[in-house]
Amino acid sequence: MTHTKILFQSFILLLFCVAKTNAQEVLTLESAVKIALENNYEIKIATNNLTIEKTNVAIGNAGMLPTVTATVVDNNSIQNSSQTRQDGTETELDNAKNNSLTYGVGLDWTIFDGMRMFARLDQLKELQKLGEAQLKLTVITRISDVNAAYYNLVQQQQQLSALDSTIVISNQRLTLAQNRFTIGKASKLEVLNAQVDLNTDQVALLRQKELYANSKILLNQLLARDVATDFKVIDQLQVDGLLLLPELTALAEKQNPQLEAQIINKRVAELELKQIKAARYPTVRVNTAYNFSESQSSLGFVAQAQSRGLNYGFSASLNIFDGFAQHRNEKIAKIQIENSKLNIDQQNLALNSQLATSYQTYLTNLELIALEEKNESIAKQNLNITLDKFRIGTITTLEFRTAQLNYVNAKVRYSNAQFQGKLSEIALRELAGNLNF
Repeated sequence: MTHTKILFQSFILLLFCVAKTNAQEVLTLESAVKIALENNYEIKIATNNLTIEKTNVAIGNAGMLPTVTATVVDNNSIQNSSQTRQDGTETELDNAKNNSLTYGVGLDWTIFDGMRMFARLDQLKELQKLGEAQLKLTVITRISDVNAAYYNLVQQQQQLSALDSTIVISNQRLTLAQNRFTIGKASKLEVLNAQVDLNTDQVALLRQKELYANSKILLNQLLARDVATDFKVIDQLQVDGLLLLPELTALAEKQNPQLEAQIINKRVAELELKQIKAARYPTVRVNTAYNFSESQSSLGFVAQAQSRGLNYGFSASLNIFDGFAQHRNEKIAKIQIENSKLNIDQQNLALNSQLATSYQTYLTNLELIALEEKNESIAKQNLNITLDKFRIGTITTLEFRTAQLNYVNAKVRYSNAQFQGKLSEIALRELAGNLNF
């Protein structure tokens, strides 16, 4: 009868858990990544920055197009004037009005500047590529964070399941102890110990639920959505155990965004030197304008005058001596190119070092996963045997509790080993620029 009651209680608990689970959204990693790509604020800002760089790539921004300017100048004056002519006659006029009006359209066009404008256009294109690399870095970094937060929730969920299991066992133990106490086969102390251990397990479960809820909030924050959004994640955590260091290194050399950014920076520095060297050549500009001019004067030989017509010409200038500024600027630009080369070498070295250390951690975690999986299996067998012996009263409650804790700890360690292995995999894929999104 007692055994039937335990089974009924377990069945009711199982139905409650299933009903609660079905009410929650099951969030897959693919869905989480998609939401982050659409909502994450840092990704949006980086996308907007790239749009700015794309907008800047224009021949007008490089100085290749002419400038056209419309001007209007209107001057007026009221003066008390007097004039003495050559023949000695004098003329005076108070409040003499004078005005002049000039308006027109002018065009100014730099047709040669030592090829500086072409170097500037190429530099703008490289800056766009730099923006693309920075966007890629932001996306990979944030998606890596989403992956880590997601699989952390998988781990937390697995630990919740382990604690749920141990509470079921502790409840069974308490029921058995009470039954044995009722029929006189156990002391009250055994019942109290079982109750204390059950309470301890319930406290651990509450702490784990708190950690799980807070981890959900952090993932919702990364997804830039309402932090109160409820969901559950998948139950299983699979680690790719087939990653190879040479393949990862080859991928990193081609598509690591930080290394890519340093290579682009070197190209930008080279184009900057090209623009500076353009100052050694003459600058030629052409200009033309069509102007209309009108003036009126209350006193003087000419009372009214008008003119209109086309003006055109060109100008050329050449820097002959500027206090050695040209030489200094070129020298500094060359040093900046050398620094960009050093930055590439430094980034390569750092990247290879990170890959090597992360890969070693990855291999260690794979071994730990295999070892902890075996430990969990052994601990489960030991618990089953111990539970059977406890039911027939051939072992003490302390031995049973030890086996129970060993099983829970083994499950937690196995879950932790899987999570750490997954973090290693994510880190390697992030360094190689090969994180799927």
